[in-house]
Amino acid sequence: MSPESRSTPARLTAPATVKLPRYVLLGLGLAYILAGLFLRDPWKTDDVVGVATMLTALHEGMRAWLLPQVGQLAYAQDGPLVTWVGAAAIWLFGAWIGELSAARLPNLLWFGLTAWGLWYGTYLLGRRKEAQPLALPFGGEPTVRDYGRMLADAALLLLIATAGILWRTHETSEVPAIMAWQALAYYGLARMLDKPVLGATVLGVALAAAFLTRSWPGALPILIAMALAFQPRSALWRSRRWLMWPLLLAMTLVLLWWVPASQQGEYWMRAWRQWNESLFGFPGFAGIGRMLRDLPWFLWPTWPLALVALWRWRAWLAAPHISIPASFAFGAAVLLPLMRQPSEPEFMLLVVPCAVLAAFALPTLRRGVVNTLDWFAVMCFSLTLATVWLGWVALHFGWPAKIAGNIARQTAGFEPQVSWTAFALALGISACWVALVNWRLRTRPAALWRGTVLSACGLSATWLLLVLLWMPPVDYARSYRTVSGELAAALEQHRRPGECQRALSLGSGQRASFLVFDGLNFAYDSRCTLVLQQTTRNDLRDGTAAYSDIDPAQVLWQGGRRADRHEVFRLLRIAPSQ
Repeated sequence: MSPESRSTPARLTAPATVKLPRYVLLGLGLAYILAGLFLRDPWKTDDVVGVATMLTALHEGMRAWLLPQVGQLAYAQDGPLVTWVGAAAIWLFGAWIGELSAARLPNLLWFGLTAWGLWYGTYLLGRRKEAQPLALPFGGEPTVRDYGRMLADAALLLLIATAGILWRTHETSEVPAIMAWQALAYYGLARMLDKPVLGATVLGVALAAAFLTRSWPGALPILIAMALAFQPRSALWRSRRWLMWPLLLAMTLVLLWWVPASQQGEYWMRAWRQWNESLFGFPGFAGIGRMLRDLPWFLWPTWPLALVALWRWRAWLAAPHISIPASFAFGAAVLLPLMRQPSEPEFMLLVVPCAVLAAFALPTLRRGVVNTLDWFAVMCFSLTLATVWLGWVALHFGWPAKIAGNIARQTAGFEPQVSWTAFALALGISACWVALVNWRLRTRPAALWRGTVLSACGLSATWLLLVLLWMPPVDYARSYRTVSGELAAALEQHRRPGECQRALSLGSGQRASFLVFDGLNFAYDSRCTLVLQQTTRNDLRDGTAAYSDIDPAQVLWQGGRRADRHEVFRLLRIAPSQ
């Protein structure tokens, strides 16, 4: 019996697919991505390293464009695409809005591509015959267009509601970009069902961009998804003659970078290949345990619904609306136990397919289950909003005392000041959440997207409150702006004419922070007599840090972030022979 002849698990009436106002979807998306993107310092590690590679490319010239660097440090990992786009944004808009703000403009592009690819890909799949809900005896089922639009809206709202991507989509790194290319690849496969040339071209561009963004960990899941999607039972099998085109297009685009990069930077490319090789391997049982602990929280709330979709649509596994997102999910999931340290960059590749599958699970759920999910979203996010407010009260007024003490330990030296503008905006957002909950309780809407709206708005409201009420202390605790300024002043005071500076045990995030905030660069020259040392208070106390009492060195400056009880920086002058 073919899947088309079986009874579809989707049960839906026309009122359940009533159109969600476009301004709600657009406004929610803009509020989500704009909040916390600007008006803050870049934080270590990935966030500030991304900005540093962009600034280095802009200031150092062509070689740093071709081979990303953090100052004089070869940043031989991931790929150059994020650096290219960010450096171009700084060049175009840096004079108008500042370099740091311009460096974050590409995040709007990445989120826009993610939303566009996810929405249109789901819309195309949701309009297909295999995905349609059961026809009712006396009519009243939704139209094909309304049904596809409802599913696309739900997929996008579920992506916004995904807890793990909240911070990652706002950092200047390869992580939000790789999610965008996967969403574009998903759209390309869905588009190949009716327009194979256009779909194959989009797929090839997405594959090349994924490789240039995250190297093999970014491209392999898409390649695996392509191999699984083009199986004989799939509707894509008819377009198999176009399968070589995206592969050739992707290979050509990658070679446009690979060939000159290999000629110009043999050391960089060798280190880049070693980085790729170092990523793959068995993570060990401890690593698998951490992955199983973190992944469910990262993908909440989409992964349970994605499993429900696979079960409810199990007779339609070969249908495109299940097989295509399931192929992407499998391509990302199968790599996790093959990575030495699977973490959030790898988890991001599961976000788009889980959101799509979760959207297709909604029409199969009973009304009671949908209502339960609504109530869970209301209770969960009402609690998170209340928790944010409670923490703010503890920060500023010292009550409850235990919470205030914990916050004070994490933000030692921070002097809180109430911003009445931020306070008023936070009150307004909280009032909007109360109004949304009241709308759900009072009108009892039949629209199936109501639960996804509650979840997306709840997470976005929590994020907005965190940005408005908590950004100053978080920025204080995670930014290196103050210590970078102190170090720059010490160098200005103590550096002799012609004297160079180098670093000892300096982390990539710290190196990038000093470059971004004050343009400080550190050479790889053992003859430099000015040494910036990164160590810990324990090592200094125990005498195990380099250049301790047994190693003569003049300490010119010592400092660190007051919120960090361990990390210490020392500016030393050593004898030339050392």
